[in-house]
Amino acid sequence: MRDGKAGGGEVIRDPLWNTIRLESSALRIVDSPAFQRLRYIRQLGLAYLVYPGATHTRFDHALGVHHLARRTLSLLAGRGELDDVDPVDRRLVPLAALLHDIGHYPFSHALEELDPRFIPGDHEALVGRFLRDLELREPLERISPDGPERVEAMIRGHSDSPLQGLVSGSLDLDKIEYLTRDAFFCGVPYGAVDVDRLLGALALVPDPETGRLEIGIREKGLSALESLLFSKYQMFRNVYWHHAVRAATALYKRAVHEALRAGLVERDELIGRSDDEMLTLLERRSAEGEGPAASRIRERWMPALRNRRLPKRALEISGGEVRELPLEWIATDHDLVQRMEETLARELELPPGGVLLDYPSKPKMMGLDLLLARRTGGAVRLGEGGRTGMIDLPRVADELYHTARVLRVFTVERREMDPGPLLALLRLPPSELRARLGDLSAD
Repeated sequence: MRDGKAGGGEVIRDPLWNTIRLESSALRIVDSPAFQRLRYIRQLGLAYLVYPGATHTRFDHALGVHHLARRTLSLLAGRGELDDVDPVDRRLVPLAALLHDIGHYPFSHALEELDPRFIPGDHEALVGRFLRDLELREPLERISPDGPERVEAMIRGHSDSPLQGLVSGSLDLDKIEYLTRDAFFCGVPYGAVDVDRLLGALALVPDPETGRLEIGIREKGLSALESLLFSKYQMFRNVYWHHAVRAATALYKRAVHEALRAGLVERDELIGRSDDEMLTLLERRSAEGEGPAASRIRERWMPALRNRRLPKRALEISGGEVRELPLEWIATDHDLVQRMEETLARELELPPGGVLLDYPSKPKMMGLDLLLARRTGGAVRLGEGGRTGMIDLPRVADELYHTARVLRVFTVERREMDPGPLLALLRLPPSELRARLGDLSAD
């Protein structure tokens, strides 16, 4: 809700941050059609099928990150830490925070898990396409002729600005905002983040090796950082990678993947759509199309998504049990995944498309590459190996990541599986597994 003018901008009421102020440049961006589309992309994709409150959007979240960017810059400026920072970067950072999700696909991150051959890139790689829009470029170019290019570099993590870490980094404001907002709207206690402590502990810290300034954290904020890591782990384990959320996501991914493979949808048609526009496109194209893929999408998968008839768990194995197996192909080799799925479907006497294999992958989910300013002076980098006298955050983060992952087999009809035969196959190198499964038949 907007609540009047604020010095050439607007004041927006928000359930998390109470008052969010948009100055004139931010307001022009927010009022553009490209940004308004974010109102219709759910922040947590298909999680609303499990957590009814999870209908908040990328629009809400982007406003929140913008708000946190302004708060953080104010804190840094109050301590005199921005005196030597390019004034243009200082003005662009809140707008980069506002625009950081402008390239998102329908249902947020789900389509980024598809075979890279079938999608134009992740949402950050698409930022440049959206920044060609005059209504987005113009406010940035008023600040600097190269404003759009600088903002894109910040969002993609390529900027040389010392403020880069506020927009994209190990402890960027995006993470602080989404954990807080997602927990609030899902109604769970897991995402509690000490926002005030973290923002107050952020600082511009000189790299001890290069002398260059970058966003780091003061030692007083270390316990809040540890808490954030555990909050992220709990949110992934209990919300983002909840078994029913993953079942719905796997079903949606398979429908889109088959639509792309069958030529029912072109990959550039994935860009710039809302959630409901994407579902409607799949329904319309599958109704107009012919062949087994169109039939499965039209008769089974889309009704299942619309009516929440989700696949059931036939098998579930914790990530710790399969950690040493060569399974990263599940996230990258979608042809091999489909061979495995169809092999399992035949063994379980299910129709083609009746089995979905899921092993979520986000290697940088818990990653840390962050400077820590010591109370005694100097700085150390929280990275590989941790630091003497502190909790080994990188090692803990790695353990949490693998514990949060779960290998699941979903089936469209209730089945139970013996894990032994599947694990025997999964121990094989991908090349040997491919030969064992043979060619993937069309249907």
